[in-house]
Amino acid sequence: MSKMRVYELAKLLGKSNKDIMKILEDLSVDVKTHMSSIDDDVAQKVEDALKKSEPVPLRANISTENKKTKEDVAVNTAEKKEVSVKPRAAHNNGMSSRSPIVTVMGHVDHGKTTLLDTIRHTNVTAHEAGGITQRIGACIVTHEEKPIVFLDTPGHEAFTAMRARGAEVTDIVILVVAADDGVMPQTREAIDHVKAASVPIVVAVNKIDKPTAKPDRVRQQLSDAGLVPEEWGGDVIMVDVSAKSGDGLDRLLEMVLLVAEMQELTGDKKAPPEGVVIEAELDRGKGPVATVIVRKGTLKRGDIAMFSTSWGKIRALIDTSGKNVNEAGPSTPVEILGLVEVPQPGETFVVVSSEREARDALSANRSQARDAGGSASHKVSLEDIYSQMSHMKDGQKPDLKLLVKCDVQGSVEALCSSLEKLATNEVGVSVVHRGVGRISESDVTLASASGAVIIGFSVRPDANAKKIAETEGVEIRLYDIIYDVIDDVKAAMEGLLKPILREERLGEVEIREIFKIPKAGKIAGCHVTQGLVRRSSKVRVVRAGIVIYDGGISTLRHFKDEAREVKSGFDCGIAIGNFQDFEEGDILEVYEVVEEKRAL
Repeated sequence: MSKMRVYELAKLLGKSNKDIMKILEDLSVDVKTHMSSIDDDVAQKVEDALKKSEPVPLRANISTENKKTKEDVAVNTAEKKEVSVKPRAAHNNGMSSRSPIVTVMGHVDHGKTTLLDTIRHTNVTAHEAGGITQRIGACIVTHEEKPIVFLDTPGHEAFTAMRARGAEVTDIVILVVAADDGVMPQTREAIDHVKAASVPIVVAVNKIDKPTAKPDRVRQQLSDAGLVPEEWGGDVIMVDVSAKSGDGLDRLLEMVLLVAEMQELTGDKKAPPEGVVIEAELDRGKGPVATVIVRKGTLKRGDIAMFSTSWGKIRALIDTSGKNVNEAGPSTPVEILGLVEVPQPGETFVVVSSEREARDALSANRSQARDAGGSASHKVSLEDIYSQMSHMKDGQKPDLKLLVKCDVQGSVEALCSSLEKLATNEVGVSVVHRGVGRISESDVTLASASGAVIIGFSVRPDANAKKIAETEGVEIRLYDIIYDVIDDVKAAMEGLLKPILREERLGEVEIREIFKIPKAGKIAGCHVTQGLVRRSSKVRVVRAGIVIYDGGISTLRHFKDEAREVKSGFDCGIAIGNFQDFEEGDILEVYEVVEEKRAL
């Protein structure tokens, strides 16, 4: 009995993966992802279900196609354009599907640049004048009549540096791993950076044409690093490719489009234009030039763009083919001319209504920077980690994020294992990256973007890492004794625990007389019979043994003077919040709510 993948069935039937997954769910068929395999009879049931729900004939007959192998299906779908996945229709209110923005990462010499160059060359050859051309920090590749935007970023450091500035640009990351070399230190770093950004990963297992290639070993190493292939029951798509010969690249691009479809990427063309700077330079002939990606809205020539450190009236928009265009929609990379200064990569921009508004905003930004005195932006430290609690939503679990660097691999595993065991049902511990060697700039950038504290065990940061840490406000904790690390992290986690609220009884007061004060309402003339009463304390009004009100004291007087507290045996006047329905003989129970820190 032959089998096929869910996404292959979706293509044959001209439906989206989401539609097929929904039908399978209705048929009580247990499938995890669109990469799951299904039998012929299940595929036939899906076709029958679609025929019942659709009066129009299907464009593909799965009953005959199911008899073919998966390879035949792949060839058939490539030859029959009529069964390709339809582009999603535009939504109402200006929302429409947009192109995925892809970043390529991986270890040095694993073929990132070759992969991009081959994709560009293949695309231009296949479509002649309709492909991509010159680089402007990004390129657009067309596959199955659908554009994919590739960012030419120099690795995970730049990727995370943009995140640290608040620029979430990438939709999908292609992780390139050489089949003859396997998972290397930079590969693990890239994985940790991408995981911290919560961006989907598609793995390109490169150099499969080499005699020493071992793609299964690469998959095992990636599984050990937390990336489990879909064919092994995980959720990460892995494709064997050769960037040199071009083998597998069509399938890689197909998988990128598949992941993009599952994400349902949309952009609002009618929204106020916003975007991100990916490159910027001062050109002799053009002046300040910035390459930007429009994230939403439609950027037009003549718009006034406002950046954090620059502004300008756009006098030209240049697309990836070097042509002047009048506008650029969501996911479109363009080069813009007309800025007064060169902005920084990673800066975001918006469009404002007037030049005066842009100048005023830029002036305000510079004044704010001067007032700050160049002080470090406050990120997170072990001492005040509990401040996260003020930003937590109800039911949200606080999480202490750590980046751990040690002198040897054995120390890394032992320390991370001990730290992760400190996690409880109320407070989590996440190690966003672990590694061996000195603390580098890349470590600091990742910690800044992730809100993590750097733990260094028997290692030290280099000079550049120290400088960036001071600028970004990233705390680096250095230790030589493992128990000191555990004690400090445990203390920080205890700060994240919600405190125990305990009621402490202060005293008891009897109301003996009621005074009516014009414009102030009723004041209770009281006698403190036990303990004391404070201005900051709370009271319960008790009448005939029943509590009729519970609230705070608004006024406390001893004779005519305001008082902070009145002790037992003395008289006082008390006004109670919004309650004035007290009577002579009522008893006021005075108490305070005390917060107690909890220990793990």
